[in-house]
Amino acid sequence: MQFLNAAVCVLAAFSASFALPALAQETWPTKPLRLIIPFPAGGSSDQLGRLMAKELGQKLGQPVQVENTDSKGTKAAAGAAPDGYTLVLSGVGTNAISHALNPNLDYDSLKDFVHISQLSEGPNVLAVATASPLKSLQDLVETGKANPGKLTYAQVHASSGHLSMELLKQTVSTCVSGSTGTRNCTTLGLTGVPYTGAKPALEALADNKVSMLITNLDAVAPLVRSGKLRALAVTSLFRNPQLPDVPSISEAGYPGFKAVSWVGISAPKGTPPAVVARLEKEMENAFKATEARKQLEAQGLVVVVSRSVDYTDFIRKEIERWRRVVKVAGIQSPA
Repeated sequence: MQFLNAAVCVLAAFSASFALPALAQETWPTKPLRLIIPFPAGGSSDQLGRLMAKELGQKLGQPVQVENTDSKGTKAAAGAAPDGYTLVLSGVGTNAISHALNPNLDYDSLKDFVHISQLSEGPNVLAVATASPLKSLQDLVETGKANPGKLTYAQVHASSGHLSMELLKQTVSTCVSGSTGTRNCTTLGLTGVPYTGAKPALEALADNKVSMLITNLDAVAPLVRSGKLRALAVTSLFRNPQLPDVPSISEAGYPGFKAVSWVGISAPKGTPPAVVARLEKEMENAFKATEARKQLEAQGLVVVVSRSVDYTDFIRKEIERWRRVVKVAGIQSPA
């Protein structure tokens, strides 16, 4: 009997040791969370992050406090305790393009994080001045190939728009193999003119100082609707409801072309699976057929709300793709 009682006690203690972590996960969260946004306050990425923080806070029953940082915030998130109380805004710049530009980046987006859900993606827009003789993407391609160096584009170094332009140049180039095995290539001979940001680049385009640019939809759409600029194409796979009369590059003759900005939510590697599953579920609850979803769609964004496994695979493919584009273009990391 004494042996039986002792065995029961051991079994009870053994079971309790596993029940406590499970119970902790069931009651998570018991305190406020923080969402690191590795961008200054006020920009489009910050606004998307704050919307996620607000919606998740309501669903979880605990506030999600926003912490704006510089680019070092992603590294800080990678080193944070994986207890479910630190989240980070992930996106095309910090988690894909940065890897393409800097092989010695001090964090690894595939090894240091668990990616929970992609919130949305938004296209860039290829635009020209209203007075431009270029009326279509085909006009641009034909003129660029026939007159190398004549056309210019506003280039914000290593931005999503810059890399979208490089992808376009690589996509429309045509090569023919000669009888001796040599390859003769006709490229889109555009000349980049550097600018420090989207605002001065758009001003230069409106003043006819450059022939074109590619930049974010939210920055271009009001200027297109007001008649100050003309949109030739969007870089998403399909047309965007904010500019319904503007074809996609894919539709305009280059099937499969896609170059979009995207954001989502991630956490440090080792965050408990039960926490990841709960966050994944609440992202879906917050942005499927809700007012928050309508708010994003009104800005021209495509709401994705993917599963963790899909978001992880998506980021892996984005890193590989932008590495290829950067290598071919010979783009160097900004100083």
